[in-house]
Formats: sequence, C-alpha cells, structure tokens
Amino acid sequence: MIDLNEKKRIIIKIGSSSLQHPETGTLDFLKMERLVRELCDLRNQGKDVCLVSSGAIAVGRTSMGIFGKPDSIARRQAYAAVGQARLMMTYQKLFSEYHQNTGQVLMTKNTMIDNISRKNAQNTFEELFSLGVIPIVNENDTVSTYEIQFGDNDTLSAIVASLVSADLLILLSDIDGLYTDDPHENPNAELIRDVDTIDEKLLFMAKETTGSDVGTGGMATKLTAARIATKSGAEMVIANGKDVGILHRIFEGNFTGTLFHSHYDEDFYISDYIEETMV
Repeated sequence: MIDLNEKKRIIIKIGSSSLQHPETGTLDFLKMERLVRELCDLRNQGKDVCLVSSGAIAVGRTSMGIFGKPDSIARRQAYAAVGQARLMMTYQKLFSEYHQNTGQVLMTKNTMIDNISRKNAQNTFEELFSLGVIPIVNENDTVSTYEIQFGDNDTLSAIVASLVSADLLILLSDIDGLYTDDPHENPNAELIRDVDTIDEKLLFMAKETTGSDVGTGGMATKLTAARIATKSGAEMVIANGKDVGILHRIFEGNFTGTLFHSHYDEDFYISDYIEETMV
C-alpha cells in the first residue's frame, strides 16, 4: 500500500456542487471553512498545496438570483466575472483566519500550449510554493470560449499537477470513487478501490454524466485526469467531497475512494497532449 503521507506536492480539486447547498445553490460556508482548515494543516506539515476550485460561474449566477446554466458564452463569462471575485474574496477571508496567504491563478489552454506562457506559469507556481503561498486555480472563464476551454476542472487539475510535477492529485467529487456501474442507477455497482492500469474496460465503465446541473465533469473526465496525472508521475485519488475531512483520512490511509497508481512516462508532454486531444 502506498503511503500517501509521504507525498510533498499536492493538488486538490473541488467541484462546484461540493461547495454549495443543493437546496439553494449558494455557498456552503461551513464546508468551505473546513476545507480551508484541512489545506492549511497540510501546508503546516511542510507540504506544497494547490487548490483547483470550480464555482465562479455558479457563484456569479446565484449572487444575482439567477438559476439554471447560462445559455450563451457571453452570459457564462459575465457570471464568471462576478463570481470569481466573490469566490476569491471568500477564500481569502477564510484562509486569513489561519494566517495563510493565497494567490489566484487563472488559466486557459493557451497558457499551456504557448511555450513562453507555460514556462511563466510554471515559474509563478514554483515561486508561490517557495513563499509558502497556496495557489487557488480556476479556468479563466471570463475570457475563454468553448473552443479554448479545458472543459472541466478535473482535466485542469491534472494539467496543473503535470505542470508543477506534483506527486499526488486528489479529486473531491460527489461520488465515492470509480464504480463498476453508475451507483445512482445500479444498487449492485461496486467501488473499485485500486487501479493500477487504465484499460479499455475502465474507460467503458465511465459515462459522460454528472449528477448536478452545477458541475460539468462526469467519470469520463476523471479518467482523463487520471491518465494525465499518472503519466506525469503522480498518484491520483477520487474521493467524496461531501465531508472534506476525508482529506486528512486520505493521508492517514483510512479512506473510502479510488487510488490510481502513477506510471511515469518520460515521453509524455502535457503541451503535446493538449494540442493533440483538446484543440
């Protein structure tokens, strides 16, 4: 069994649906406070910590009393402009309670495809880590179009993990992990706790579905993230973000979820992967 507590550079992704009250779509401040406390405690252990957080569009629309997904790129970008500022303000207030500095990093595909932009982003992350800052990353929805989007923050978090040479990626989802079938529809579906190789059988199990009108990533995107992360040399965990206290249990080795084992591929270049598959 891999000792995840030995991991030193951690990327943690949390989705929109995990940050909000399902009844109203507004931010769950208690859960966010617990998440921040967990991240600060990891940082206090000497680990480099980076948070990839969804939620800008959802926060923007609910703050204006609008429900339902945006029906145009312009509307999506307007919601993001309002929501990203509110989301970061909330995070900064919570992190400051634990005397922890944070920095905002907004990315697009162009950040990764352009050699100079990618190197600049990499240098920025390294400097933030060296200063003890926790970067908070999101896609730059305000300027992205559907043609240049990552598509979901599962993929984005894996790309960040590859960019900064992280050794562990944790996806906090609304499901316990990878199942043999959709557990919402099949009560006999079984949780797969350990994945050594991502094969065609696993890919067939994944479905382009998500249980929320807030998030965008189904299990297929999580397997895409796993392929990127593991080829880049990182282990990856899918766990349920309903209780963010699962983070310290992951490092204690006492958690329910799916662990994907790393298989570093020296011929895997994230910029080439993005150009070949996502452009």
